[in-house]
Amino acid sequence: MKIVKHSGDIVDFNPIKLKQSLLKSGASQSVVETILQTIKKEIYEGISTKQIYKMAYSLLKKASHSHAARYNLKEAIRLLGPAGFFFEKYIARLFAAEHYITQTNLILQGKCVSHEIDVLIKKDQVISMIECKFHLGKDANSDVKVPMYILSRFNDLKDRRHAIFSEKDSISKCWIATNNRFTSDAIAFAKCSGLSLLSWNYPENNNIKTKNDDNYLYPITCLTSLSLAEKDRLLVLDVILVKEIINNSDCLERIGLSSNRIKNVLKEASELCEYI
Repeated sequence: MKIVKHSGDIVDFNPIKLKQSLLKSGASQSVVETILQTIKKEIYEGISTKQIYKMAYSLLKKASHSHAARYNLKEAIRLLGPAGFFFEKYIARLFAAEHYITQTNLILQGKCVSHEIDVLIKKDQVISMIECKFHLGKDANSDVKVPMYILSRFNDLKDRRHAIFSEKDSISKCWIATNNRFTSDAIAFAKCSGLSLLSWNYPENNNIKTKNDDNYLYPITCLTSLSLAEKDRLLVLDVILVKEIINNSDCLERIGLSSNRIKNVLKEASELCEYI
């Protein structure tokens, strides 16, 4: 059975890969097997991976909202767009969960020109800048031009003193974060230049996906019990992570949810973050 990827490439349907992604959502073996059997009966030659994903998501949602939310993680991060402003806040939250002090969207004067920096973090007296590269397209990658450009910005800033966390701070490290992937050349250049990278799947054991799963740092856009408009309203209120609503249902009242809907949203949020 041939299927069509987002990129337009035609590949063989791989039920094992689909099964693994469904199991990672937390769904039981029996639920996953049932979903797989249903999908195998309904797919056809030339179906898109997008349609298969929608089918799997819909079936998973019927079994468990929280499992569907976890399965929807990559798409949920994409919904932090279109401009990427909320993605920057989300990246700051990932580092704050690891005990970094963070700031977002500062303009700093370099040796040659001024620069708007997406995120600044501090831990153990080390201050790092993070540049965020947000992609709306699912197949868009950050190529080698991205670290080359950001390295020049870092070099313009690193030898100067800045008012960040104190009046005379210096930046000694640079990160680049993206919601998609880096090309192999981008990774090679970053390693050679001393830049740190963070993407959906890189580094292998400490990437966006693993940080989410290890520390329950799911973006609010994961939740299946909220509409897109309701998610946007929460983001505007600076509610970025699902766990931020568990003990703060006031924000759900502020966006106009009824008490019944608030209960449903909190139930999904608690299950997703494995709160009792």
